[in-house]
Amino acid sequence: MSTVNPLHAQRVTAAGDVPALVGESPVWHASEGALYWVDIVRQTIQRLHLATGERAAWALPERVACLAFGQAGGLLAGMESGLFSVTLSAPATSRGSGESGTAQVRRLVAPAFALPNMRFNDGRCDRQGRFWAGTMDQDMAAARPVGALFRFDTAGRLSAPVVDDLIVQNGLAWSPDGRTMYLSDSHPSRRIVWTFDYDPQTGEPRNRRVFADLHHYVGRPDGAAMDVDGGYWICANDAGRVLRFTPAGKLDRQIELPAAKPAMCAFGGPSLDTLFITTIRPDAGATEHDGHVFAVRPGVTGCAEAAYGGVL
Repeated sequence: MSTVNPLHAQRVTAAGDVPALVGESPVWHASEGALYWVDIVRQTIQRLHLATGERAAWALPERVACLAFGQAGGLLAGMESGLFSVTLSAPATSRGSGESGTAQVRRLVAPAFALPNMRFNDGRCDRQGRFWAGTMDQDMAAARPVGALFRFDTAGRLSAPVVDDLIVQNGLAWSPDGRTMYLSDSHPSRRIVWTFDYDPQTGEPRNRRVFADLHHYVGRPDGAAMDVDGGYWICANDAGRVLRFTPAGKLDRQIELPAAKPAMCAFGGPSLDTLFITTIRPDAGATEHDGHVFAVRPGVTGCAEAAYGGVL
């Protein structure tokens, strides 16, 4: 493990806020000045206005794991039974009361899941506005490699599996020029981040190779974010850290959290210079910090998150 001096993240939600059970998929909405994320187990989309501290939440009919905004408005969500267009009602705002509004959902496409009890997991758009998301068996302990990575293009077509043999798909990101794709498998038996050469025109990844093996570092590679210098920030789940790797695969920065299970990170704030981190609340031994959202200014600017380019 490299001896890199760590930064320290601070909680951004108020002490009275209800923690997520599985906080995932933070996405910054620049025009609203708000951070969105999901709680997979509670089947909700959450929103926090940074300037006011005002919270909003929306209930969904099934588990939701990943989000992307549409270029023309709306939300695209990866859920249990497919990819959905989501319309949010007038929000039920609160400061930690746990109240929720409702959301209307419309299923756009569904893959042929390999088994029952599967769902989408990590997902985001490439630089050209295609939405990518992977599937997983919800019984992680079974360690079944039945997950796959799919591409949902701007014409509304879902690909065949582009990458298969995944247990817990995670870590999607693209380099600033869009020519390198990152993907991880966060299952304890895998703990690998791969890179691919990526063709921006066709949306085809090729030449898969190991980028980082977290058996040599700490934690499991969960959700990720990209900065403008090509730094790949990956949540080290179970280790209470976020790790930054250079494009050459060298660990050069770390962020420490008081929560053990960081799940995904995203750059946001008016200047995209704040890294937001969602966390998971463990079933046993949870502390007051687990399940909350954290933030840190790591000294670099993040890449703006691409929106989905198709019709929702």
